[in-house]
Amino acid sequence: MAEIVLETKDLGISFGGLKAVQNVNLKIEKNQLYGLIGPNGAGKTTVFNMLTGVYKPTTGTFYLCGEELKGKSQEAINHKGIARTFQNIRLFNNMSVIRNVLVGLHNQPEFKCSPVTSMLKLPKHYDTEVRMRERAKEILKIFDLYEERNNLACNLPYGKQRKLEIARALATNPKLLLLDEPAAGMNPNETEELMKTVRFIRDEFDITVLLIEHDLKFVSGLCDEVTVLNFGTALYQGKVNDALNDPEVVKAYIGG
Repeated sequence: MAEIVLETKDLGISFGGLKAVQNVNLKIEKNQLYGLIGPNGAGKTTVFNMLTGVYKPTTGTFYLCGEELKGKSQEAINHKGIARTFQNIRLFNNMSVIRNVLVGLHNQPEFKCSPVTSMLKLPKHYDTEVRMRERAKEILKIFDLYEERNNLACNLPYGKQRKLEIARALATNPKLLLLDEPAAGMNPNETEELMKTVRFIRDEFDITVLLIEHDLKFVSGLCDEVTVLNFGTALYQGKVNDALNDPEVVKAYIGG
């Protein structure tokens, strides 16, 4: 029986009297590439915000590898193993490329030093710094960003900034990686390269991926299954090609 990495049960949230999302039930298996799609305003990013602790669900709950995470802080959820990227790129623009990745690595127990060790610059502090930088370089090589490691993040072209944000999320060693429109603004060659990269990190790092994307060609070329949201509720769940040929899904995208 396949291991369930993410399960949501009747997940929903209301803002005042407005039910932004309601009754979302997902079951995503280990190593799946799963899509959450739908027209603008369907509630997709709101679901991501609930899964990462930005919003607290008002109904239902969710589990990561069987552990309930509803109500936990953003930091606690990240420590448990959920990492994300954003629709609008959020990098530390005035820090170098490698330092952006090092920020993600500070989350990992293997790189923890006590305050005393760091303040006194004991040998363990320097050993940890060396190991962190080597790990950061390994991650940057995966995303073809190694040569830019000492450049400021703000000086990267748009497509590479997107990849750096994914690299930083990957540095937190997640079990579940949430990608919010990762191909937005990319040209066809960059999009094709990104698809290969997402498959690679799924396979090499044993990670499950849930992504939001408006590029349906990207979704159909990458995802196993999808949930289609419309007006905050699930309109369709199942195989991606079946979803894209479903009359109600087509109607939701292009209108009546």
